[in-house]
Amino acid sequence: MKLKKLTITLLTFCVAAFSGIKAASAASFSVIADGLYNAGGLSFSPDGNLYVTEAGIGGSGGCVPPASGQGDSLCYGTSGAVTKIENGKTERILTGLSSLALPDGTGAAGPRDIKFDAQGKPYILIGYGANPAFRDRNLGNTDLGKIIAADFNTNTWKSVADLANYELANNPDGGDVGSNPLGFLIDGNKLVATDAGANNLLSVNTAVSNLQTITTFPEDILTNPVFPPSGTPSNEPAQVPSQGEVVQSQFATQPVPSSVTKGPDGAYYVSQFTGFPFPEGGAKIYKIGADGKPTVYADGFTQLTDLEFDTEGNLYALQYANQSAWKGDFDGSVIKIAPDGTRTTLLSGNGLESPSALTIGADGAVYVTNRGDRPGLGQVLRIENIKSVPEPSSALGVLAIGAFGVGWLHKKRNSKPLIDRVVALK
Repeated sequence: MKLKKLTITLLTFCVAAFSGIKAASAASFSVIADGLYNAGGLSFSPDGNLYVTEAGIGGSGGCVPPASGQGDSLCYGTSGAVTKIENGKTERILTGLSSLALPDGTGAAGPRDIKFDAQGKPYILIGYGANPAFRDRNLGNTDLGKIIAADFNTNTWKSVADLANYELANNPDGGDVGSNPLGFLIDGNKLVATDAGANNLLSVNTAVSNLQTITTFPEDILTNPVFPPSGTPSNEPAQVPSQGEVVQSQFATQPVPSSVTKGPDGAYYVSQFTGFPFPEGGAKIYKIGADGKPTVYADGFTQLTDLEFDTEGNLYALQYANQSAWKGDFDGSVIKIAPDGTRTTLLSGNGLESPSALTIGADGAVYVTNRGDRPGLGQVLRIENIKSVPEPSSALGVLAIGAFGVGWLHKKRNSKPLIDRVVALK
């Protein structure tokens, strides 16, 4: 359906979020890497070094239409990379990876996440962000929409799972056919991934490569949603109310899964990137137990892009922005949810802008990819001096604690207006 396409395109190009949680001012951060191109997921390897994915800036190869069907085509290149951060220095340790982007290098799909198994073997998830029917037909043999296993020493890799082709063949949620893998984890001999375009959580055994759906996610019905003012620029003009149009009091929207992590209780926790009109406080965190059914663990967020647990059972949630995307303010937040449900804002704004992913180091610090939608301006931050004050309890808090509980204008600093280019956020 059209709303799903809008959300997916949004997710391919940027992401927006808001939680209604007041900003914390005690935490500070240092920049440990800069100049990254559409930076995505990051992970520590067993040797203690930090690696971050760069989706690249596409190239001059074949092109595919965006998921929405409106706006510039996305064109292929091999500008994707994995970058190693060690002792304050960065080195692109894996290069030549598939990348798909708009003509100006924004809205990139390419390397989106990286994880290491117990033996230190790296796996990399490659995004896509379009109808998989166009991939092989228009682009030839690429790694877009796949998970690959890499060898940094030889700069080579092989495909482990083809998520985009799985969506084309199965379409588990029964909606529009689309694929945009964004995040994954390694759970023993399984890879568990979120595909925002397919709106599902998948699992694949690394030995036999038997992709299967764990669950799909429901649409939301918004009551009295807040829409952009009439005339707000968008590559999806049908989504912006026209002058004098009666705004619907009930509005169906398709949020999509953006990341997955495993909790201390063995369940999977999935962040939600809400769809148009990107309601503030409308995003949820889902818990998926052994029965494969998603239940709401916590809500009251807006467009979440990543999640991770620390060793004490605290869950860290990353918001791409603190207001609805169409408002044009992309200050983001890192929020900690304690096992008892208490929420703490570790950092909000103050330089944290359109962050795309986070991880927690052995030192207990939180590492975040910042300005993840801005080619050449991406950063990795180390958040330190965390002395935030817990937030008051809210009815929009943890609901099931259990064992522990864009085409839109970018007006910030060096960011470029995406609205002329594609749909809303990624």
